[in-house]
Amino acid sequence: MMTQDAVDLIRGSLFQALMIVGPLLLIALVVGLILGVLQTVMQIQDSTIATVPRLLLIGLALLVMLPWMADKLVEYSKDRIIEIPTVVFGKGLP
Repeated sequence: MMTQDAVDLIRGSLFQALMIVGPLLLIALVVGLILGVLQTVMQIQDSTIATVPRLLLIGLALLVMLPWMADKLVEYSKDRIIEIPTVVFGKGLP
């Protein structure tokens, strides 16, 4: 395995992880910002007001997106398992 192959494998793994968790993080960010602005406007100091809706919306998004996330993970895993002989033995094999 060449250094560039390892770098490409790690880059692909990180990109795939970001693609899977990115929408959930974006939802958490948007909900947190909206609730933070509302708390500031209403001068509410309770932190659970922002935490509970954020957790509920992330849970709902996770339930909705779980089939897509599972498909992406299975597809990526299949691709990596197929590449094992190439990584172990090199690119010269038929």
